[in-house]
Amino acid sequence: MEGMFTFLHELFGIRFDRIDIPLWDDKALAYDMYENDRLFARVYFDLEARKHKRGGAWMHNFESHCEDPQGNTRLSSAFVVCNFPPSSETSPSLLRHDDVVTLFHEMGHTLHHLLSRVRERGVSGVSGVEWDAVELPSQFMENYCWEWEVLQGMTAHVDNGEPLPRALYDKMLAAKNFQSGMMTVRQLEFSIFDMRLHAEFDPQGSNSVMDLINEVRQEVAVLVPPEWHRFPNSFSHIFGGGYAAGYYSYKWAEVLSADCYAAFEEAGDPFDPVVGRRFLEEILSRGGERPALENFKAFRGREPSPDALLRHSGMIAA
Repeated sequence: MEGMFTFLHELFGIRFDRIDIPLWDDKALAYDMYENDRLFARVYFDLEARKHKRGGAWMHNFESHCEDPQGNTRLSSAFVVCNFPPSSETSPSLLRHDDVVTLFHEMGHTLHHLLSRVRERGVSGVSGVEWDAVELPSQFMENYCWEWEVLQGMTAHVDNGEPLPRALYDKMLAAKNFQSGMMTVRQLEFSIFDMRLHAEFDPQGSNSVMDLINEVRQEVAVLVPPEWHRFPNSFSHIFGGGYAAGYYSYKWAEVLSADCYAAFEEAGDPFDPVVGRRFLEEILSRGGERPALENFKAFRGREPSPDALLRHSGMIAA
Protein backbone atom coordinates (compact mmCIF):
# COMPACT_ATOMS: atom_id res chain seq x y z
CA MET A 1 0.00 0.00 0.00
CA GLU A 2 2.73 2.44 0.95
CA GLY A 3 4.55 1.70 -2.30
CA MET A 4 1.41 2.49 -4.28
CA PHE A 5 0.82 5.71 -2.32
CA THR A 6 4.41 6.81 -2.89
CA PHE A 7 4.05 6.28 -6.62
CA LEU A 8 0.73 8.19 -6.72
CA HIS A 9 2.30 11.09 -4.86
CA GLU A 10 5.11 11.23 -7.40
CA LEU A 11 2.71 11.04 -10.34
CA PHE A 12 -0.20 13.24 -9.21
CA GLY A 13 1.08 15.14 -6.18
CA ILE A 14 -1.51 13.58 -3.85
CA ARG A 15 -0.90 12.23 -0.34
CA PHE A 16 -2.69 9.52 1.66
CA ASP A 17 -2.68 9.67 5.46
CA ARG A 18 -4.07 6.74 7.41
CA ILE A 19 -6.69 7.67 10.00
CA ASP A 20 -7.71 5.72 13.09
CA ILE A 21 -11.50 5.48 13.15
CA PRO A 22 -13.96 2.66 13.99
CA LEU A 23 -14.62 0.47 10.93
CA TRP A 24 -16.70 -2.60 10.14
CA ASP A 25 -13.74 -5.03 10.29
CA ASP A 26 -10.41 -5.05 12.11
CA LYS A 27 -8.53 -5.39 8.81
CA ALA A 28 -10.34 -2.55 7.04
CA LEU A 29 -8.35 0.67 6.57
CA ALA A 30 -9.25 4.32 6.08
CA TYR A 31 -7.15 7.08 4.53
CA ASP A 32 -7.66 10.78 3.99
CA MET A 33 -6.40 12.07 0.66
CA TYR A 34 -4.69 15.45 0.44
CA GLU A 35 -3.79 17.59 -2.54
CA ASN A 36 -1.35 20.42 -1.82
CA ASP A 37 -1.90 19.76 1.91
CA ARG A 38 -5.65 20.35 1.49
CA LEU A 39 -8.04 17.59 2.53
CA PHE A 40 -9.74 16.47 -0.65
CA ALA A 41 -11.34 13.05 -0.14
CA ARG A 42 -11.47 9.87 1.93
CA VAL A 43 -11.03 6.26 0.83
CA TYR A 44 -11.75 3.00 2.66
CA PHE A 45 -9.97 -0.27 1.89
CA ASP A 46 -11.37 -3.73 2.60
CA LEU A 47 -8.83 -5.92 0.84
CA GLU A 48 -8.72 -9.35 2.48
CA ALA A 49 -11.09 -12.26 1.97
CA ARG A 50 -13.17 -13.50 4.89
CA LYS A 51 -16.14 -15.74 5.52
CA HIS A 52 -19.49 -14.48 4.16
CA LYS A 53 -17.87 -11.59 2.28
CA ARG A 54 -18.98 -11.07 -1.32
CA GLY A 55 -16.35 -12.29 -3.78
CA GLY A 56 -14.61 -10.27 -6.47
CA ALA A 57 -13.11 -6.79 -6.52
CA TRP A 58 -14.72 -3.40 -7.07
CA MET A 59 -14.76 0.29 -6.25
CA HIS A 60 -17.93 1.72 -4.75
CA ASN A 61 -18.50 5.46 -4.91
CA PHE A 62 -20.02 6.55 -1.61
CA GLU A 63 -20.08 10.36 -1.71
CA SER A 64 -19.42 12.53 -4.77
CA HIS A 65 -17.53 15.82 -4.82
CA CYS A 66 -20.08 18.58 -5.37
CA GLU A 67 -21.35 21.95 -4.26
CA ASP A 68 -24.61 22.08 -2.31
CA PRO A 69 -27.30 24.79 -2.79
CA GLN A 70 -25.69 26.87 -0.02
CA GLY A 71 -22.36 26.89 -1.86
CA ASN A 72 -20.63 24.46 0.49
CA THR A 73 -18.24 21.94 -1.03
CA ARG A 74 -18.92 18.31 -0.20
CA LEU A 75 -15.91 16.00 -0.31
CA SER A 76 -15.89 12.68 -2.12
CA SER A 77 -15.37 9.24 -0.61
CA ALA A 78 -15.16 5.70 -1.93
CA PHE A 79 -14.60 2.08 -0.95
CA VAL A 80 -12.05 -0.27 -2.52
CA VAL A 81 -13.04 -3.89 -1.94
CA CYS A 82 -10.95 -6.91 -2.90
CA ASN A 83 -10.57 -10.52 -1.78
CA PHE A 84 -6.83 -11.03 -1.40
CA PRO A 85 -5.43 -13.94 0.66
CA PRO A 86 -6.06 -13.16 4.34
CA SER A 87 -3.21 -12.28 6.67
CA SER A 88 -2.64 -14.11 9.94
CA GLU A 89 -0.74 -13.63 13.18
CA THR A 90 2.34 -15.15 11.55
CA SER A 91 2.05 -14.00 7.94
CA PRO A 92 1.01 -10.88 6.03
CA SER A 93 -1.42 -11.06 3.13
CA LEU A 94 0.67 -12.51 0.29
CA LEU A 95 -0.25 -10.95 -3.06
CA ARG A 96 0.46 -12.38 -6.50
CA HIS A 97 1.27 -10.02 -9.33
CA ASP A 98 -2.30 -10.49 -10.60
CA ASP A 99 -3.53 -9.24 -7.23
CA VAL A 100 -1.40 -6.11 -7.57
CA VAL A 101 -2.89 -5.51 -11.03
CA THR A 102 -6.37 -5.84 -9.50
CA LEU A 103 -5.53 -3.35 -6.74
CA PHE A 104 -4.16 -0.81 -9.22
CA HIS A 105 -7.19 -1.32 -11.49
CA GLU A 106 -9.64 -0.56 -8.70
CA MET A 107 -7.46 2.33 -7.55
CA GLY A 108 -7.82 3.81 -11.03
CA HIS A 109 -11.61 3.84 -10.61
CA THR A 110 -11.12 5.30 -7.14
CA LEU A 111 -8.92 8.18 -8.34
CA HIS A 112 -11.42 8.90 -11.12
CA HIS A 113 -14.06 9.38 -8.44
CA LEU A 114 -12.06 11.06 -5.67
CA LEU A 115 -10.18 13.59 -7.80
CA SER A 116 -13.29 15.08 -9.39
CA ARG A 117 -13.60 18.86 -9.31
CA VAL A 118 -17.09 18.93 -10.79
CA ARG A 119 -19.64 20.91 -8.79
CA GLU A 120 -22.76 19.08 -10.03
CA ARG A 121 -23.27 15.82 -8.14
CA GLY A 122 -24.95 13.98 -11.03
CA VAL A 123 -21.88 14.24 -13.28
CA SER A 124 -19.15 14.27 -10.64
CA GLY A 125 -16.58 11.52 -10.26
CA VAL A 126 -17.59 8.33 -12.06
CA SER A 127 -21.22 9.49 -12.32
CA GLY A 128 -22.32 10.37 -15.82
CA VAL A 129 -19.14 9.06 -17.46
CA GLU A 130 -19.92 7.42 -20.78
CA TRP A 131 -19.66 3.65 -20.77
CA ASP A 132 -17.01 3.85 -23.50
CA ALA A 133 -14.54 5.49 -21.13
CA VAL A 134 -15.45 4.37 -17.62
CA GLU A 135 -12.61 1.81 -17.66
CA LEU A 136 -9.99 4.25 -19.00
CA PRO A 137 -8.46 5.28 -15.62
CA SER A 138 -8.54 1.73 -14.23
CA GLN A 139 -6.83 0.18 -17.25
CA PHE A 140 -4.41 3.11 -17.39
CA MET A 141 -3.27 2.34 -13.85
CA GLU A 142 -2.60 -1.30 -14.72
CA ASN A 143 0.34 -0.20 -16.89
CA TYR A 144 2.30 0.79 -13.80
CA CYS A 145 2.20 -2.77 -12.48
CA TRP A 146 4.68 -3.58 -15.24
CA GLU A 147 7.09 -0.75 -14.47
CA TRP A 148 10.30 -1.91 -12.78
CA GLU A 149 10.58 1.25 -10.70
CA VAL A 150 7.10 0.68 -9.23
CA LEU A 151 7.46 -3.05 -8.52
CA GLN A 152 10.94 -2.64 -7.10
CA GLY A 153 9.62 -0.16 -4.56
CA MET A 154 6.59 -2.14 -3.43
CA THR A 155 7.66 -5.80 -3.43
CA ALA A 156 9.39 -7.74 -0.66
CA HIS A 157 10.09 -11.42 -0.05
CA VAL A 158 8.03 -12.61 2.90
CA ASP A 159 11.06 -14.16 4.63
CA ASN A 160 14.08 -12.00 3.82
CA GLY A 161 12.49 -8.73 2.66
CA GLU A 162 14.37 -8.69 -0.64
CA PRO A 163 12.59 -6.88 -3.51
CA LEU A 164 11.51 -8.67 -6.69
CA PRO A 165 14.64 -9.90 -8.54
CA ARG A 166 15.23 -8.22 -11.88
CA ALA A 167 15.66 -11.62 -13.58
CA LEU A 168 12.20 -12.72 -12.44
CA TYR A 169 10.71 -9.40 -13.53
CA ASP A 170 12.24 -9.86 -17.00
CA LYS A 171 10.65 -13.33 -17.25
CA MET A 172 7.25 -11.90 -16.27
CA LEU A 173 7.62 -9.19 -18.89
CA ALA A 174 8.57 -11.73 -21.56
CA ALA A 175 5.43 -13.78 -20.80
CA LYS A 176 3.09 -10.78 -20.54
CA ASN A 177 1.90 -10.83 -24.16
CA PHE A 178 1.62 -14.60 -24.57
CA GLN A 179 -1.40 -15.20 -26.83
CA SER A 180 -2.40 -11.53 -26.72
CA GLY A 181 -3.45 -11.80 -30.38
CA MET A 182 -5.80 -14.67 -29.52
CA MET A 183 -7.27 -12.68 -26.65
CA THR A 184 -7.82 -9.72 -28.98
CA VAL A 185 -9.77 -11.68 -31.60
CA ARG A 186 -11.77 -13.29 -28.76
CA GLN A 187 -12.80 -9.84 -27.52
CA LEU A 188 -13.63 -8.80 -31.09
CA GLU A 189 -15.83 -11.87 -31.46
CA PHE A 190 -17.76 -11.06 -28.28
CA SER A 191 -18.09 -7.37 -29.14
CA ILE A 192 -19.27 -7.85 -32.74
CA PHE A 193 -21.73 -10.53 -31.68
CA ASP A 194 -23.15 -8.30 -28.94
CA MET A 195 -23.51 -5.30 -31.25
CA ARG A 196 -25.09 -7.25 -34.11
CA LEU A 197 -27.41 -9.09 -31.71
CA HIS A 198 -28.83 -5.78 -30.46
CA ALA A 199 -28.72 -3.91 -33.77
CA GLU A 200 -29.97 -6.35 -36.38
CA PHE A 201 -31.05 -9.70 -34.96
CA ASP A 202 -34.70 -10.61 -35.58
CA PRO A 203 -35.99 -13.20 -33.08
CA GLN A 204 -38.87 -13.95 -35.47
CA GLY A 205 -36.53 -14.45 -38.42
CA SER A 206 -35.16 -17.63 -39.94
CA ASN A 207 -31.66 -17.33 -38.39
CA SER A 208 -30.95 -18.29 -34.81
CA VAL A 209 -28.65 -16.69 -32.26
CA MET A 210 -26.18 -19.50 -32.94
CA ASP A 211 -26.30 -18.72 -36.66
CA LEU A 212 -25.34 -15.14 -35.84
CA ILE A 213 -22.38 -15.99 -33.65
CA ASN A 214 -21.16 -18.53 -36.20
CA GLU A 215 -21.20 -15.77 -38.82
CA VAL A 216 -19.10 -13.60 -36.54
CA ARG A 217 -16.70 -16.47 -35.88
CA GLN A 218 -16.21 -17.01 -39.59
CA GLU A 219 -15.11 -13.38 -39.75
CA VAL A 220 -12.70 -13.15 -36.82
CA ALA A 221 -12.18 -16.46 -34.95
CA VAL A 222 -8.97 -18.46 -35.20
CA LEU A 223 -10.22 -21.42 -33.17
CA VAL A 224 -13.90 -22.27 -33.62
CA PRO A 225 -15.63 -24.04 -30.69
CA PRO A 226 -17.34 -27.40 -31.28
CA GLU A 227 -20.87 -27.51 -32.66
CA TRP A 228 -22.43 -28.35 -29.29
CA HIS A 229 -20.92 -25.26 -27.63
CA ARG A 230 -23.55 -22.70 -26.55
CA PHE A 231 -21.54 -19.68 -25.47
CA PRO A 232 -24.42 -17.14 -25.92
CA ASN A 233 -26.40 -18.96 -23.21
CA SER A 234 -23.79 -17.94 -20.63
CA PHE A 235 -22.82 -14.49 -21.97
CA SER A 236 -24.09 -12.88 -18.77
CA HIS A 237 -22.34 -9.54 -19.40
CA ILE A 238 -24.89 -8.55 -22.01
CA PHE A 239 -27.98 -10.10 -20.39
CA GLY A 240 -27.47 -9.37 -16.69
CA GLY A 241 -24.24 -7.44 -16.38
CA GLY A 242 -25.10 -4.04 -17.84
CA TYR A 243 -23.05 -4.44 -21.02
CA ALA A 244 -25.88 -4.90 -23.54
CA ALA A 245 -24.71 -3.39 -26.86
CA GLY A 246 -21.72 -2.14 -24.90
CA TYR A 247 -19.29 -5.03 -24.57
CA TYR A 248 -17.05 -3.31 -27.13
CA SER A 249 -16.25 -0.72 -24.47
CA TYR A 250 -13.78 -3.12 -22.83
CA LYS A 251 -11.51 -3.07 -25.87
CA TRP A 252 -12.19 0.59 -26.68
CA ALA A 253 -11.20 1.60 -23.14
CA GLU A 254 -7.96 -0.35 -23.67
CA VAL A 255 -7.32 1.75 -26.78
CA LEU A 256 -7.90 4.97 -24.82
CA SER A 257 -5.88 3.93 -21.76
CA ALA A 258 -2.91 2.67 -23.80
CA ASP A 259 -2.88 5.86 -25.85
CA CYS A 260 -2.94 7.96 -22.66
CA TYR A 261 -0.08 5.95 -21.17
CA ALA A 262 1.86 6.47 -24.40
CA ALA A 263 1.95 10.19 -23.59
CA PHE A 264 4.19 9.36 -20.62
CA GLU A 265 6.35 7.12 -22.80
CA GLU A 266 6.74 9.93 -25.31
CA ALA A 267 7.83 12.21 -22.47
CA GLY A 268 10.54 9.67 -21.65
CA ASP A 269 9.34 9.14 -18.09
CA PRO A 270 6.32 7.11 -16.89
CA PHE A 271 6.26 9.34 -13.80
CA ASP A 272 6.55 12.67 -15.60
CA PRO A 273 4.77 15.12 -13.22
CA VAL A 274 3.83 17.55 -15.99
CA VAL A 275 2.06 14.86 -18.01
CA GLY A 276 0.61 13.46 -14.79
CA ARG A 277 -0.86 16.83 -13.88
CA ARG A 278 -2.38 17.14 -17.35
CA PHE A 279 -3.90 13.64 -17.07
CA LEU A 280 -5.40 14.61 -13.71
CA GLU A 281 -6.81 17.89 -14.99
CA GLU A 282 -8.17 16.69 -18.35
CA ILE A 283 -9.26 13.12 -17.52
CA LEU A 284 -9.52 12.30 -13.82
CA SER A 285 -11.00 15.56 -12.54
CA ARG A 286 -13.63 16.01 -15.26
CA GLY A 287 -16.13 13.32 -14.34
CA GLY A 288 -19.03 13.39 -16.79
CA GLU A 289 -19.19 17.17 -17.23
CA ARG A 290 -18.05 16.94 -20.87
CA PRO A 291 -17.93 14.08 -23.42
CA ALA A 292 -15.20 11.52 -22.77
CA LEU A 293 -13.81 11.98 -26.25
CA GLU A 294 -13.32 15.68 -25.54
CA ASN A 295 -11.48 14.77 -22.33
CA PHE A 296 -9.20 12.49 -24.31
CA LYS A 297 -8.50 15.04 -27.04
CA ALA A 298 -7.80 17.72 -24.44
CA PHE A 299 -5.15 15.43 -22.96
CA ARG A 300 -3.63 14.00 -26.15
CA GLY A 301 -4.36 16.83 -28.57
CA ARG A 302 -5.78 14.46 -31.19
CA GLU A 303 -8.19 11.59 -31.87
CA PRO A 304 -7.47 8.18 -30.28
CA SER A 305 -5.19 5.74 -32.08
CA PRO A 306 -4.95 1.94 -31.57
CA ASP A 307 -1.19 1.92 -32.23
CA ALA A 308 -0.16 2.14 -28.56
CA LEU A 309 -2.40 -0.78 -27.60
CA LEU A 310 -1.06 -2.91 -30.45
CA ARG A 311 2.50 -2.04 -29.44
CA HIS A 312 1.88 -2.75 -25.74
CA SER A 313 0.31 -6.08 -26.74
CA GLY A 314 3.33 -7.04 -28.83
CA MET A 315 1.42 -7.03 -32.12
CA ILE A 316 3.41 -4.26 -33.80
CA ALA A 317 7.03 -3.30 -33.36
CA ALA A 318 7.93 -1.16 -30.37
